[in-house]
Amino acid sequence: MTCGKNVNIGTNAHFGNGKHIVIGFNSGIGINAKVPNNIITGDHVMMGKNVTIFGSNYAFDRIDIPMTKQGMKVYPPVVIEDDVWIGNNSIILAGRTIKKGTIIAAGTVLTKDFPEYSVVGGNPSKLLKSRLDIVQQKNE
Repeated sequence: MTCGKNVNIGTNAHFGNGKHIVIGFNSGIGINAKVPNNIITGDHVMMGKNVTIFGSNYAFDRIDIPMTKQGMKVYPPVVIEDDVWIGNNSIILAGRTIKKGTIIAAGTVLTKDFPEYSVVGGNPSKLLKSRLDIVQQKNE
């Protein structure tokens, strides 16, 4: 595990076995968060309560054998880039990358990746707006 300075870990946060975890500077892991072994978190990341991040999932590619006998599917690490805010009770599926400056609304089920500075919400996740548009409108 690699951890930057000024990191806040909420009570009852769970980190799998603790291997292959990177947490950047000035970041926080929320109360009751469940974080997988394969996660890379950038700097200035805020995470709300009860966030669940999956690092793996069951394989189900074959129909000739039960899913319970197919094992686990391997995914790339979950990457949370700098300056990200993840709202309470969000679920991040395995292999996702949350780009710089993104806001994940409370209760979101993040099923795919979005561009930098996105505001994302819903189940399944969808783009609600771009923070870049908000900044542009302010400057007009």
